[in-house]
Amino acid sequence: MARYTGPKAKVARRFNEAIFGPSKALAKKAYPPGQHGRGRRKKQSEYAVQLMEKQKAKYTYGVLEKQFSNLFQKASRKSGITGEVLLQLLEARLDNAVYRLGISPSRRGARQLVSHKHITVNGQIVNIPSFSLKVGDVIVVREKSKSLEAITNSVAATAAKRFPWLEWDASELTGKVVAVPQRDEIPENIQEQLIVELYSK
Repeated sequence: MARYTGPKAKVARRFNEAIFGPSKALAKKAYPPGQHGRGRRKKQSEYAVQLMEKQKAKYTYGVLEKQFSNLFQKASRKSGITGEVLLQLLEARLDNAVYRLGISPSRRGARQLVSHKHITVNGQIVNIPSFSLKVGDVIVVREKSKSLEAITNSVAATAAKRFPWLEWDASELTGKVVAVPQRDEIPENIQEQLIVELYSK
């Protein structure tokens, strides 16, 4: 499974955001990496700002360049505001839904759970993290996987954090997609319009 495996702390410092979860490096060094990180940087060009926003979205959702480009093309063909539709498609990925439901504390962990066949969708095992969910789809932790420490710890820790487009039954470890997420229900700090402008060049 293709995914980013490079240094996470450097990425977090580049965007000054804990993209991969809490980062000690970000707290200690609140400036970009590299020998000129502490110095005053020249004003970024419009293109550089747009590119940074796209890179941030890619790292946040764990999507590589080709996948991201394909998702954007799909979003541009759908009705609605292209940037918002793009974020909705990213949110609809199975690994993201597993993360949002609290089954895993991170998207990286969620991808691993999906890849290792701990998750079913509508009663069928799905081991493709990028699987696109639709309204009505039911996501379940497999019976033999419900006692996994990683899952039980995550569910206990995220009990209060829920999203209105997802239903969650903690007793059965079952989730359901009940709606398409609206932009104000997606907490990621991403300026999607900059990504649209970048691809429109």
